Amino acid sequence: MDQNQLKQQVAQAAIKFVPEDCIVGVGTGSTVNFFIDELAKIKGRIKGAVSSSEASSQRLKQLGIAVLDLNSVGPDEVPVYVDGADEVNHQLHMIKGGGAALTREKIVAAVAQQFICIADASKYVTIMGNFPLPVEVIPMARSHVARELVKLGGQPEWRMGVTTDNGNIILDVHGLQIAEPVKLEQQINQIVGVVTNGLFAARRADVLLLGTPDGVKEYR
Repeated sequence: MDQNQLKQQVAQAAIKFVPEDCIVGVGTGSTVNFFIDELAKIKGRIKGAVSSSEASSQRLKQLGIAVLDLNSVGPDEVPVYVDGADEVNHQLHMIKGGGAALTREKIVAAVAQQFICIADASKYVTIMGNFPLPVEVIPMARSHVARELVKLGGQPEWRMGVTTDNGNIILDVHGLQIAEPVKLEQQINQIVGVVTNGLFAARRADVLLLGTPDGVKEYR
């Protein structure tokens, strides 16, 4: 079973978490694209979606799913947010942001009542950090933030040619062994010039649907 088949499996499994007549929080990335395709099959029984990226919004609209402005949505109207991960550990902490949508992903995750992470087995790790940690940065603060990240033990690299949907840049931090994800998330977010970083630890996933050759495994 190849990686795309595993992604298809978890996308299908995530549909059961979508209540009738609700607004669905939709993430970003290749695994989420499979979920959007599955969501289109039940679009008649949902109100619409709030999206974490322009790319996902475009895909949703192309499939006939209404995309709503998050500011127009009430605090209890998004029962579920479905998104992927670049790495996820046994505590359901994640590294996200490979697609440079981390800030909007964090915003939608904060609003949603339940966060469902969908991933294939290659993303499941014991200690996070092998995947470089994305940090969204105000452009004029790039050098300052990079110096501060070095002090935390990382090796930041500017993701050249990438501008986020918010008009900012991404620094990818290599060389980290993230033993305390919540602490590191807070430390990086306190650096002046950082918008946010790709550690989803303070707001972790509530459910992980992991695609394996033996089927979808569910972790909570």
